[in-house]
Amino acid sequence: MDNQRTLLFAALAFIAVLIWQAWQKDYVLPQQIQQQVQSEGVNSSADVPNVAKSEPLPTGVNQETEPKDLALKGGVIEVITDVYELKIDKVGGNIVNLYLTQYPDTKGLEETVQLLNNTPSKTFVVESGLIVQNGESPNHHALWSASDSQYVMTGDELRVPLTWKNESGIEVTKTYVFSKGSYKVDVETSIENNGSNSWSAREYLQIKRNDYADKKANSMIYTYTGGVLYTDEDKYQKIDFDDMEDENLSQEATGGWAGMIQHYFGVAWVPEKENNYTYYTKALSAGKYVIGAYSPMTVVEPGQRKTINSVLFAGPKLQEQLKEIAPGLELMVDYGKLTIIAEPIFWLLSFFYDFVGNWGVAIIMVTFTIKALFFKLSEKSYKSMAHMKLVQPRIVALKERYGDDKQQLNKAMMELYKTEKINPLSGCLPILIQIPVFIALYWTLLESVELRQAPFVLWIDNLSAADPYFILPVIYGITMFFQQRLNPAPVDPMQKKVMQMLPIMFTGFFAFFPAGLVLYWIVNNLLTIAQQTVIIKRIESGKEK
Repeated sequence: MDNQRTLLFAALAFIAVLIWQAWQKDYVLPQQIQQQVQSEGVNSSADVPNVAKSEPLPTGVNQETEPKDLALKGGVIEVITDVYELKIDKVGGNIVNLYLTQYPDTKGLEETVQLLNNTPSKTFVVESGLIVQNGESPNHHALWSASDSQYVMTGDELRVPLTWKNESGIEVTKTYVFSKGSYKVDVETSIENNGSNSWSAREYLQIKRNDYADKKANSMIYTYTGGVLYTDEDKYQKIDFDDMEDENLSQEATGGWAGMIQHYFGVAWVPEKENNYTYYTKALSAGKYVIGAYSPMTVVEPGQRKTINSVLFAGPKLQEQLKEIAPGLELMVDYGKLTIIAEPIFWLLSFFYDFVGNWGVAIIMVTFTIKALFFKLSEKSYKSMAHMKLVQPRIVALKERYGDDKQQLNKAMMELYKTEKINPLSGCLPILIQIPVFIALYWTLLESVELRQAPFVLWIDNLSAADPYFILPVIYGITMFFQQRLNPAPVDPMQKKVMQMLPIMFTGFFAFFPAGLVLYWIVNNLLTIAQQTVIIKRIESGKEK
């Protein structure tokens, strides 16, 4: 085993994973969506949490279709803040349409990112309401009223109240509270009992969406889309759509949150942390999925008024804001299993950005820092490769001497390594140790919304998109070619041909990668070339052993 083979296997395995993920995204997912749209239908009894077999669903919910008269009487409430343009449907009081006005959908164009939508092929909505044991209730199919049809933020806070009443004297007010500059929305559900009997209900908070594909996403880059759940007991969990198909989740916890995430953006409900909520998931008809939580029974006596407070997050996965909203909410930034490494890397990246004000320069500075941290490990590996290169002609001679006699060839090579005090494995271990850091950096650059559409210099005006002129991938291929020249050439002719093709192959693959990732690898290669060149010259001059 040598360094070239280790790097080759690691690179090819990484590329194979990317190809498989791209195939899933391009072929499997579109077929699933088409089937879902063809079978589109509404089963409103399925999208309300069934809290217990002894507690029937509220009136008007256990029907096959949503009540048409409510749909006709309803309407939408338009809300405009400094970060949102959204619509609340009076039927249900749900946010069914939401644009992030600070985030262009395509760089250079005025159209902004639409996070929430409510169409058959693209469903992503937030819902909430109250469930009662008997009679009608203000659930997400009920008709709510509002005093205005449009609300515009003019100060630091905007309150949008919706009201529901019944003939028994129960009045429920659901108020969305928007704060300036924040993607946190406080939701206050106030219950006032003006009747003569006590009234009991459970609050539920849920997110509903289907597994639609982002047409503008890079097909070579896989990012997670699906449900996420955080509790103090089990910490962060991913619950993808296949998991929801397999079984319904029902998990009690005090505190925590439930959400749906996609690349760069996410939505989450954060219930009252003092109460014990039951988190649930369910696969609905027409390819829709629900994740949410419902509360214990709240009893409101005649003449009493009680308020349930919850928090909705809907927006870009900005880690500083997420940390302030709820414990563990910053984990919506999906760095995968190497989060423990990726988070310090992002902190370092942000630290440099605060100084230089350019994410591309920050990436370069992080690359220098990581290279410095692994300097000694890399030095050991490069020394091993340099010694291997010096004895390469003798290895070729041994191969010619023993021909196809692999046993004698390996024995002779081991004797040579022993004589020259070379350990072929000593060059592999430092590289293997660094691989988790490189993968964590990959996910940091890929997942951080702060780098989305961030400019660098000259023609690179978007570090999260591929180089439009393919200049960076070509530069990368050139640096990889020169780096290979510094390493010992493989003895096996076939392996040698494959290694010679790698710069061309990676140039092609990196043509589709975000420019920020390619920039990192270019700088890393240049630093590696410089370090290896110095070490080789020292060994050749006899200054290093």
